[in-house]
Order: sequence, then C-alpha cells, then structure tokens
Amino acid sequence: MTVGKYLRWKDEAGNDFRPVALTGTELLNDRNLNKSTAFSYEEREAFALVGLLPPKVQTFDDQLNRVYDGFRNASTDIEKYLFLRALQDRNETLFYALLSRHVEEMTPIIYTPTVGKACQEFSHRYQKARGLYITEDSVDQMGDMARHFTGKDIKIIVVTDSQGILGLGDQGVGGMGIPIGKLSLYTLGAGIHPAHCLPIALDVGTDNQDLLDDPMYLGMPRKRMRGEEYKTFIRKFVKQIQQHFPKAVLQWEDFSKSNAFDNLSDYEDDLPSFNDDIQGTGSVVLAGILGAVKIKEETLADQTYVVYGAGAGGVGVADQIYAGLLKEGCSHSTAREKIFVLDSQGLVFDDREGLDEYKKRYAKPRELANNWQTKELGKVSLTELINNHPVTVLLGTSGIGGAFKAEHVQKMMEYTKRPMVFPLSNPTANCEALPEDVYQWSDGQAIVATGSPFGDVNYNGREYRIGQGNNVFIFPGVGLASIVSGTPKITLDMFTMASYALADCISDDDLAAGCVFPRISKLKEVSMVVATRILENMQTTEPNSPLRGKNIQQELAIHMWEPTYLPYRRV
Repeated sequence: MTVGKYLRWKDEAGNDFRPVALTGTELLNDRNLNKSTAFSYEEREAFALVGLLPPKVQTFDDQLNRVYDGFRNASTDIEKYLFLRALQDRNETLFYALLSRHVEEMTPIIYTPTVGKACQEFSHRYQKARGLYITEDSVDQMGDMARHFTGKDIKIIVVTDSQGILGLGDQGVGGMGIPIGKLSLYTLGAGIHPAHCLPIALDVGTDNQDLLDDPMYLGMPRKRMRGEEYKTFIRKFVKQIQQHFPKAVLQWEDFSKSNAFDNLSDYEDDLPSFNDDIQGTGSVVLAGILGAVKIKEETLADQTYVVYGAGAGGVGVADQIYAGLLKEGCSHSTAREKIFVLDSQGLVFDDREGLDEYKKRYAKPRELANNWQTKELGKVSLTELINNHPVTVLLGTSGIGGAFKAEHVQKMMEYTKRPMVFPLSNPTANCEALPEDVYQWSDGQAIVATGSPFGDVNYNGREYRIGQGNNVFIFPGVGLASIVSGTPKITLDMFTMASYALADCISDDDLAAGCVFPRISKLKEVSMVVATRILENMQTTEPNSPLRGKNIQQELAIHMWEPTYLPYRRV
C-alpha cells in the first residue's frame, strides 16, 4: 500500500484519519509520524504518550510560531541550516509546513548557497542518519538496505558521487547534503511525500586531499575510483536500483563532467532517469531566455548565444537552446550556428586534439575565425569572440567569479539594445558578474538573471528584480510528471515542455521589473504547471498512454501530499 493510499483512510463520517501502530517513544522518534506537542489528549492516552510530553497540547500554529522563532534566533546561515535539518529529522510534517510558509526565506538555506558550506563541513557537523551510503563493498547488499525503507514505494531517488558539488568540486561523502536538499525541494515544490524520497551518496573515494588528511572525515579514506572500476560500480548500482526500487525515478546529481554525460547516456533507456545539472539547468535557462525575448519583442532565432563554461551545465544549456530553436522552426544547421561554447581553452573548435565527445556537437569550424583579430593564433577568448561576432546572449556556467567584464556587455550593446547577461554559476562567490555591475555597464538596459539569489537592484531610480534561474522551477515538476505517468524514459522533449511551461508562469509584472523568472514563493504553483503541461502532452501524443481518458489534475492530486496533521487511530 502506497503512502498516498495510506493517508486517504476515511472514517464513517468521511473524515480523513491515519492508522498508526507505533506507540510511546517509537512513535515520537518516527519523523514521518511524530506530532510532538500537538498530540491530542486522546491520542496521548491511546498511544502511550502520557508523561512523555509536556502536559500542554499545542496547536499546529503554536508549533510553527515556536520553530520559526528558533530559526530566526540562529545567528548564521549554517546554524539556520542545522536548525532546519534537526527539525526535519524529528518532525517532517512541521518542517515542510514551516518551509511552505517561508519559501523565499528558507530555500536559500536548505539548498544553494548554504548547502555548499554544509557539504564542506559535513563530517564535522554530522547529526543523524538519512538515506543510503553505497560503497564498493556494500553495493551488492542494497537488497538488505532496501528493507529499512518502504521498498517499492520509493518513487524518487537523488544520487551523487560528490565529485562536482556546486562550484566547490569534490566533497567526498559530504556531498550527501545535495540529495537531501534536492529531495526537500521535491516535497516542498511537488508534494512528493518524504517517505517516497531516498537520498543516496555513492562513496567512491575522494581526491580532495584536505578531506583525506582530516581525521574526522566520515567517508572512505581512498582516492576516487576511475575508469573501468568506476563503470563496473555504477553498473552494479543501477542493477540494484532496478531490482529493489523498480518504480523509482532516478536523478543523477553533481557528477563530474564526463561521468555526468556517460551515466546519463548509458542508462537513460534502462530506467527513468535524468541529470539535473545537464537537463534541469538547460531547461530553466531556456525558460529565462524565452522570458527575455518577450521583453525584447523578438524571437529565439533573432539571438546569438554564447555559453561560457563547457561543463555538464553549459552543454546542457546549449542542448536546450538548440531544442528551443528547432521547436521554433530553425533548421539543425542554423540552430547550431547560433550557439558558441567556450571552455578553459577558449572557443571550442572542431579540430582540437582530444576534444571531449560531449563538446563536439557545438564545436566550430576553424575557418570561422580566419579573419578575426586574436592575440594568440588558434585560440579565441571570450573578449575576442564578442569583439568579432554579434553576440546578444551571454550565459555564464564557468564557476569563475567576475569573468564577465564591462567591455563584454558594452560591446554587446553595439549589437542589441537589450543584451541578455545571465551569470549563472553558484554559489554566489562564483557568479560571473554582480547584477548591479551589469546594470551599470549597460545603463540599465541589460536583461539579467542569476543562478544564486540576489536582492533587488536600484539603478537610476528604477527597481530591478533579479530573477534566479534556479533548477527548482524545473525538476520537481518533471519528477512528479514522470511518477504520475510511469514513463519508462525521461526525454529531452519533456524538459523543453518544462521550459515553455515555466516561461508561461512569468507574469507581466515580472517582465515589467526586468525579471525573467517568477518568485520562488510560486514554486508549488509553477511545479503544477510544469507537470500538467508534460502530462497533457503525453496524454494527447502517446497512443498507449495510461493517462488516456483520465483527469490530469485528479491524477496529480492523488500523488501530492500536504504537510498537515491528521487524527491518528491505533491499529
């Protein structure tokens, strides 16, 4: 019986209740069932809780006020993160109810940017077990591990090997903070019950010498697996997922560039899976560009795109722009011609020796730059590209703080009155440019979006709201749609659908403020729009879809949980 059905028991009068078998301290220590001081007098008698709680019964609002005071009294962001994690560990319902009331304030705490510091300090601040830690020695024992969870009721798994954590790189076992944070956003944004969510850290070692030298480090004290050893391990892991969590959607998270693309391509046909760094990032950036062309009253095809940073996120952005251009009528060759990708060696050319496979589809012919003025023969920097080609969209996925300069933006303004400048890298220190600088360089004309949260900018008496291109606008809705539909494969087209759905959520007021993303407080509403759009497309285009003849909104409602307390009945 799924958690969803378990929560829909009705009494004789048609009221919801929840049957519960645990009693006493076991009930209080169950984070999914604990109501703490809100257990009624009748429930305290029925479940042997008398004397185990302070005598006064609190309302849900009383509890929310109390824990919010505790959150606000924490003096630093990392202390606020630890406060929320501790609350989540003892009472999931109260945790998510608190988040849902303070989405804009708390999302940057439970995820980026604060989660980066939590990953770095994981071993020194470890509190309580959550999720699975898989090593080379334990990967074949996942069947035994699965018995500790709801087995086939696990619906969404986020897994990392912790090699590419945000802009911080290899964090070893500390990367577990990322799957935990992502799954919190699945519940907050898409209503997926916490008991359906499973975070997994693949501990394949670390090349972070500081961690290896730290006597407090909680991971395997060895260098990272590589090559065939790594591929064999991943193959075993996927086989175990298929066997023990057959209904789960798998999200690959924060893998290194090559492993991110390899794992996605190797297993996308074997189980419903996606890589958020590649596909989620690409989808949210395309949505922001769609919003920006509305402001400019132009089209995707009117733009020339530069992606500065050719990692998983950068190539994912290029892929999604390419898909958007095709959707709007461009030919394959024209779409590729409009997209320029740069890495640490400059503009990616097709004759480069040892060029990574995933970069080849956007590599340019060398003769393109034959007549360009460059300092170094055969190498084109960002500045040189912009000086020699009419770039209108500049997207930062490099992780290099301050990489965008005034000269870049001012040269772009020779090609377009409203350049798009999206410094998307996070955490904040890695952002390619500060929004206020971009507005100054462009005299307030640039359309700006960032990957990290920034406050509003006032320039020349006008208030600009900085839209955050946060993947959280995409992956909860895509994951929810995948669960509801039971799709065997998550496709690029689903992410393109998500981009256009998100773009439709950008209000006229947002656009008037120069903002190309909705407020994060609209997260649940956006996730519903994204999931609905994907499911409606499946319903109309797939002849054998199980959604045929069904009400999409009802199907979504069945799978979505609200963080409220239900009356308990002892069984």
